[in-house]
Amino acid sequence: MTRVALINPNWDFSGSIYFGCRSPHLPLELGISQHYLKAAGHDTLLLDAHMFDLSLAEIEAELRAFDPDQIVFTTAPTYLFWRCAPPELRVPQQLAIAVRNLAPTLIAVGPHGSTTPKTALRKLGVDIVVMGECEASLLRLANGERDFPGLCFADGASLRVNGGPQAVAFSDQPALDWPDEMIRRHHHHHHRFEAEPTAPGAEVEASRGCPYNCTFCAKENFRNAYRKRPPTVILDEIDRLRRHGVEYVYFIDEIFLPNRELLEGLTMRGLKFGVQTRIDLWKPDMLALLGRAGCVSIEAGIESLTVEGRAALAKNCKMTTDQLAERLVEARRHVPFVQANLIEVPEDDDPVVQRWRRTMQDAGVWANDPVPLYPYPGSPDYRKHWGEPDDVAWERAHQHYLAMFDQFSDVQNDRPVPLDSLELQVAS
Repeated sequence: MTRVALINPNWDFSGSIYFGCRSPHLPLELGISQHYLKAAGHDTLLLDAHMFDLSLAEIEAELRAFDPDQIVFTTAPTYLFWRCAPPELRVPQQLAIAVRNLAPTLIAVGPHGSTTPKTALRKLGVDIVVMGECEASLLRLANGERDFPGLCFADGASLRVNGGPQAVAFSDQPALDWPDEMIRRHHHHHHRFEAEPTAPGAEVEASRGCPYNCTFCAKENFRNAYRKRPPTVILDEIDRLRRHGVEYVYFIDEIFLPNRELLEGLTMRGLKFGVQTRIDLWKPDMLALLGRAGCVSIEAGIESLTVEGRAALAKNCKMTTDQLAERLVEARRHVPFVQANLIEVPEDDDPVVQRWRRTMQDAGVWANDPVPLYPYPGSPDYRKHWGEPDDVAWERAHQHYLAMFDQFSDVQNDRPVPLDSLELQVAS
């Protein structure tokens, strides 16, 4: 039996380019890992320092009481944001330093180690970096295995990368159950705008990965191939959340695809939910069912208003811009909040974009001011510029982004600062 502590850091995004939501969310990768560890007979402690606003001293106290053999922490705030993580490792570095001497083995999981494992291991000072989806690898590590694919670790004076990023089956993932106190503290309803929360929210994973390969999406080293769970299991998990008093769930799926059985099951549960999807994959009858099932928020990736722009992003979209607009308006007939996501691309003319945004907003569809593209290491966009990621991939992408743009996303309140000003500097 191994005593494993699983930690979601208490995130601080000051000075970051981070595009994702800054509120606490369920640490799904850690919750899934805890389920498999406990089922195998290991003792676990799940510390969500973000949800519970724990200081480093409070984390240390919890760990001293638990006395772990292994400490695991993630470098991105929940699976939902692995593909758009904070580029800097400042918060995980601070955590690693604080807990370094509280367990024999320190393990990092997340997108940074999945894409640039040696750099992540060096910056964090951990014993092992897990590459790719982490739940199966963490179980193998707790079982005492060490020499298997998907790990980076020190081997004498050198760093060894054993194989590449790993993926799990996912389709066999059972229904998760979360501690009541964690759900009670989950006040945030991710991407919900039509009403103020009156009860807790939660996140659920119905599918993982995406069948498309858009140039901007950093999913190639984790959550890549599309897989889905059986609707009966998803509904079981949602029923457990409802017993905790949850009134809203956000499906973290990279792409929430039409699924009649799941939507019909949701229709009978009276729950509200939000999704991220592609509007060109939804027919009018399924949009109507989506609304009846309780969907109150759609985030639809349009990205570009020109055929050329969508082609440059490898969207593989068969609809025209007018057809996409019509489908967005159709969705708005059934769902109270519909957002069309736009990315800043050279193929789009800004006056045309602004007119289209006003037209959509007049029809009740929110379209964001186009967001500059961050070339995440591990994305096709990064590879197009510089090839495969190396030891300075994150610094290179960050410097390029700051040099290219003088305006940033609406969620970036302050101008982002260089990566070396955000991270703790370590010896090479």
